[in-house]
This record gives sequence, structure tokens and C-alpha cells, in this order.
Amino acid sequence: DVIIKMKYPGYFLIGADFIKYAKSQGIPVGPGRGSGAGSLVAYSLTITDLDPLRFNLLFERFLNPDRVSMPDFDIDFCQDRRDEVIDYVQHKYGKDHVAQIITFGKLQARAVCRDVGRVLQMPYGQVDRLCKLIPMNPANPVSLAQAIDGEPRLKEERDKDATVRTMLEIGLKLEGLYRHASTHAAGIVIGDRPLEELVPLYRDPRSSLPATQFNMKYVEKAGLVKFDFLGLKTLTIIDKAQRLIRQHIPDFDANKIPLDDKATFHMLGQGDTVGVFQLESAGMRDAVRQMRADRFEDLIALVALYRPGPMANIPLYCARKLGREPIEYMHPALEPILKETFGVITYQEQVQQIAKDLAGYTLAQADLLRRAMGKKIKKEMDDQRENFLKGAIERGIDSAIAVNIFDACAKFAEYGFNKSHSAPYAYISYQTAYLKANHPVEFLAASMSLDMGNTDKLQVFRQEAQRIGVRIMPPSVNTSEVDFAVKENAVLYSLSALKNVGAGAIEHLVEKRNAQGPFVSLGDFARRINAHVLNRRALESLVKAGAFDDLQPNRARVFDGVDAILAMANRTTAEAEVGQDDLFGQVSGRKEDVPLPVREAWLPMERLSNEFEAVGFYLSGHPLDDYMVRLQRLGVDTWTSFHDKALTKGATAAKLAGTITHRQERRSKSGNKFAFVGFSDPTGQFETICFSDTLAASRDLLEPGKAVLIRVEADVDGEEVRLRLQGVEELERAAAQITAGLTIFVRDASPIDSIAQRLANGGKAPVKLILQMDKGREVEVVLGNKFTVTPQIKGAIKAISGVIDVQDL
Repeated sequence: DVIIKMKYPGYFLIGADFIKYAKSQGIPVGPGRGSGAGSLVAYSLTITDLDPLRFNLLFERFLNPDRVSMPDFDIDFCQDRRDEVIDYVQHKYGKDHVAQIITFGKLQARAVCRDVGRVLQMPYGQVDRLCKLIPMNPANPVSLAQAIDGEPRLKEERDKDATVRTMLEIGLKLEGLYRHASTHAAGIVIGDRPLEELVPLYRDPRSSLPATQFNMKYVEKAGLVKFDFLGLKTLTIIDKAQRLIRQHIPDFDANKIPLDDKATFHMLGQGDTVGVFQLESAGMRDAVRQMRADRFEDLIALVALYRPGPMANIPLYCARKLGREPIEYMHPALEPILKETFGVITYQEQVQQIAKDLAGYTLAQADLLRRAMGKKIKKEMDDQRENFLKGAIERGIDSAIAVNIFDACAKFAEYGFNKSHSAPYAYISYQTAYLKANHPVEFLAASMSLDMGNTDKLQVFRQEAQRIGVRIMPPSVNTSEVDFAVKENAVLYSLSALKNVGAGAIEHLVEKRNAQGPFVSLGDFARRINAHVLNRRALESLVKAGAFDDLQPNRARVFDGVDAILAMANRTTAEAEVGQDDLFGQVSGRKEDVPLPVREAWLPMERLSNEFEAVGFYLSGHPLDDYMVRLQRLGVDTWTSFHDKALTKGATAAKLAGTITHRQERRSKSGNKFAFVGFSDPTGQFETICFSDTLAASRDLLEPGKAVLIRVEADVDGEEVRLRLQGVEELERAAAQITAGLTIFVRDASPIDSIAQRLANGGKAPVKLILQMDKGREVEVVLGNKFTVTPQIKGAIKAISGVIDVQDL
């Protein structure tokens, strides 16, 4: 009745139509979020997927006859296929009936200073430094005047530098003006007639869709209704993981998983949330660990509470949930409403329910109360307070208790969250957690495919895979795919994720392999690929990453033979283009292999360094792997461990080790040099700022590729840990202070001479040789206990052909 009375049946039916189309085409659609999730009609029409009766979601939060406002469905689609749904809407309703909505970018404090500084031709570094003194808070932007008043360093720069003063004066005049036009990220309007008859239109050169010249506020006043078509990467991850799982569980459906899975909640209770939607940040990880979530409702509460304001209630929620504090209610009538959240007001819907049950409001009136509390308009609040107290007293509630309940609701409503939004997002969080807990290989492969261009994120997933025991197979031209794939319960590293290798080249390579079988030699590879598709840089990247190891394990020979591979590929491609392949292929010798130069295999450090260039991080090992025993004895922390300690325990200093990945020197306004220095250790990559004194003292040690021991101090800003470099020491020298012997494993005597050449007498380290024989027998030979052993010597022995393994003794 309300929907018909408010004349919105068409809105529901149009939404149901394009969602039904998306689902029929296999396009992943989110469960529906925002206040629309509280509508049982929307659930019945499959616009939303969560039952509002089960989760106590209120329709009046969505449509309220006493509050005339436009309905709003926020609909998430798989980001890769969102445009297909928009194309469908254009085709069905007419291209001239559909448009995006314009938005205007304003000159806020930082942006106006950057633009004015550029026009005044101030040095970029100076402008950047000044802009970083202006607080950045998108939720509550700080004005330039407020920033100047609150930051003494800005005032100081203004007072001593006339150009800075000019920049700030002009900035204060321009702040708030529109800077540029763009389009709303998700909003689409659909008209019942050509839109040019209703609103002026604008053509964004970056989009095929026109946009209204009215922004969202005025589009609604013009009588148009908007739909939000959002692209959500997580839906694509869930879909990819589901397709991988269906390769061995054909009827698996991520939308039909149980909501009480023990493995999922056990994993969440451990804080193992890498890759889990909305729960990845250090703060969220800590909160879900404290909460020990064991039911879906806990996740709904966590999503609602983890934001500025309500976050203060997380410890209280956890303490009451775990029985550390008693659950208390200001009045017995609150128990049925707040029992689910242990007496803690968590959702806006609870405020509405309190007003209905305790003060006799209708849910529609209670929605107006909620809005009044949120806006804090004094006259409205005074009127609502009077109505609430009157209704509560009429129902036998003591006036003092009624006042306390109203004040508690009012305080919460300032920042309270909508359960109809929290529940659908919690469901997506739960889906990703379920996939990770029960199908980790497929989940990691799907997650890595969606972050293929982000090597930092890929490294995080690779470390997570190591931690939970999931194998990541190195890239291979014979097994890897365009995306990350799954084979024999392991993740196959994607060839497209390598640097300088395009997806088009790999699609061609995989197509050839699928059509004619695996490559049997480098010559076979060169003859079958199209030389126009796979260029030198791509080929070199494949070699460095080890993608040809199946065909030739000596990467140095293959790398130096790239010209020969390309020459053969060019020749066979040219022959194929003129049809010679079919006529003379047999005569010209199809079994010919690529002639490779004779080269010594790359030493472990060189091999890993080249791998780093191609992959973006160390994949098959890390240069510090051979140092780990010594580093533990030296009390050196890992980057990931210290990062967590800094965020959760307030740690401010550490001793770390790393291989230097880059050094970028800059000059400050005062003329002093400083540098940004990047490091990598087996747990991740990190960057430090190195000021002039430390830089001058340690410049020779801070060369890319060197392994060093460093002392750092840390500052925490939100989720970011910023490091300052305080001291640097050569790692080899520090490690040499720790005596550690070696155990070398061999199968026969062939590598003995090479081992002897690399071991030097004169040290204090013992060395044992283990000869592994048939039927599991072993012969142990003690070579002595006065050898010089370093991690570099250990690595050199590992690289000897015939050595099975080398372990610290």
C-alpha cells in the first residue's frame, strides 16, 4: 500500500527487471545494501537477497509516507560486467532515456594550495610539503583557514616566505569553488521520455553515456529517480573463486553456504582476515579477534560499530558478549530490542524500535525522530523530546529513566549506522571468510587475479599462502594461465602478472598451448608463438621469473639466448604469413632447437634479484632466507611483526634487516639531502625516510641489492606506519658475529670438489656432509669444525649441481 500510495511501483519493477537480467546472464549481483534491504517486497522481487524478517530490518527506514524522499536501491554488480547491465538498460528503455549524473569537484584546502602553488611556479616539493601540513579527513574536511589556525608550521612558513603568504591568501579566496565536472561513480537516471525534454545534458568525453547537467540533488527535484549501479571487486572475487571450486564441486553455490560454519568463525577468531572483505585492516583484525565472533549477527554488529563514534562501544560489546561484564538495560522493555547486541545500541533501527515500543511512535514517526536526532536541529529535538517523554510516561516508564533513554538514543543517532546497510555487507564479508576458510586455494587464486597489477598486494597474498600452507607454483609457460589458476591443490602463478608481459601476449601463448599441447623445447616454443605478439621485454621477463625452467633450468643461458629465440620466432612467423610453413615446414627441420650460449647458472642472489625485477617481489625464495637463524639470534624483528606491534601495541623502534630495493634522493628547502629507501625482507616490503646525517654516514651501504641491518623509529598515522632510518650496518658483517655451522646433503660424490672450493678453513663453524643412499640409508661425514661459514657461502654451496639441500647446524 505504501509503495503504491507513494507511486513507486515502477521504481521497484525497473530495479527487479535489470537485476533479473543480470542474474540470468550470470553477472554476479550483491545481496542489496542500504535501506532498501529492509523491504520485503524488494526481497520477494529478488532485488535484495537477505530476508528482512529474519534480520529485523525495517521497511520504514527505506520508504516513509511521513518523510517524502526518493527511494534508493544501492545495487552492487561484478565490476568486470557492470557495463553489460547499463547497456541492457540503455537498450531496453532507449539511449536517450538513460544518463549518468554530473558531479562537481570542489577546490578543498589541499587541492586549492596545489593548484595555486603550481600557477605561482613554486617548487613541487615545497608545495607538497606544505599541503601535507593540512589535515586530510574526507569525512569531515578541514577548511584552509582552520588548517592555518591549527598548524603553527603553516603560520611560520606564511610569515617568513612572501610566496607562501600569497599562495595561502589566493587559496582562501578560491577555496570552495568548483574545479571540474565529472560524473557520479554509480548513479544512473532513467526517464519516461527523452531526457533532453526534462533536464539539460552534458557529454563527458571519457564516457559513452551522457550526463545530466543537474547534480544529484537537483535531478531529484526535476522529477527523475536514480539507481546506483555500483561495481564491487569483491563480487568478482567470489564469482571467480566459485568457478574454480566448481571444477571439482560442480554444484557449489556461494549464495547457499551455511551461516554457522565453525571453520569460518574459528578463522575469524584468530584474526586471519587477509583478503576478507571489510575485515583486512589492522584495527578490524584486532576487533574481530577481541569479539571472537561465533554467529553472523556478530559480523553485522562489527561492520556497524567499526567507524568513528560507535567504535568506542566495541570493547563494551565484546566484554558483554564474552561474559566479562553484565548485560544491563535501562528498562526491561529494552531487552527484546537490544538483546541481540548485548544491551549496546548499535543500529538506527533499534532507535526506531525503542521509540515505537516505549513511547508509542509509529515506525514512520520513529524514522522522523531518528533523522531529527541525527541532524541535531534544536527545535525539532525539543519537540521530539517532549513527544517521547509524554509517550513513555503514558506507558508507565519513570520520567527520569525516559530522559536517560532519550538521551542515549540521541547520542547514538549522531553517528549510528543503518542495519539494512550493515547486514548485506556483513554477508559479503562472511562469504569471503567462508571461501578462505573452506576453499583457500581457490579463494587466493581469485583474489590474486583481481589484484594482478598491484605487486604489494600480490606479495601480501603470497605471504598469506605460505602462512596457511597453500603452495604457490612459480610461473611456467606450460602450466600457468592468463589469470591465477588452480591445479593439484596449488595456486598457479599468472604469467600476465609479470612485469612487461601483457595479457594479450599470454592469451596468445595459452591459446597455442591448449591447441597443440605443452611446449617440449625452447625451439618448439619459438616456432609456435607469433613474434609480433611476444616482444623482447616480455620474453626477458618470462626468463627472469623462471617461466622457462621446465624447458631449460639454466636461466642465464636462456636469458642470453633471447635473441636466438626471437630470431627463430620471427623466421617462423614470417614463413607462416606467406604460407611456407605448410609447404616447406618439414624440409626446413621442425625439430630444430634454439642454439643457446654456454653460461654458468646465476648464483642464488643474482637469480633472486632478476626474479624480483620480473615479479615485483621475491617469489621462489628471499636473499635473507639464509640469514634467518642468525637474525633471530641477533634479536632482529621482521617487518610484518613490527608493523603489527606498532599498530596494536604502540611499538616505536626496532632492529630490522632487508635487501635494499630502491633509493631516491631529494633535497629539502634548506638544501640538505634526504632519501626514501625501500627494503624487502621475507615478510614484505617497506620504505623508510633517511635524513641527511644518516644518509651521509651510510650512503655507501644504501645501494640497491645490498643486504643490511637497520635501526628504525616509527610513527603511526591511522593504518600507516612511517619509518625513519636511524642507523645502517652491513648484514654480512653483523651475521658473521654469530657462529652457525652447516649440514650439506648430497646423493653422490660428484659435487665434493666444488664444495671444498667454497669452504675456507680458519673459522669456528662445524660442517657435516650427509650422503643419501638407496633404501633411505644415510652416511654422515664430519668435515671439521674450523670452517668460515657465512650466508653467502651457504648460498653458493646450495647452487652447486648435485647438492640436494644445505641446512644450518
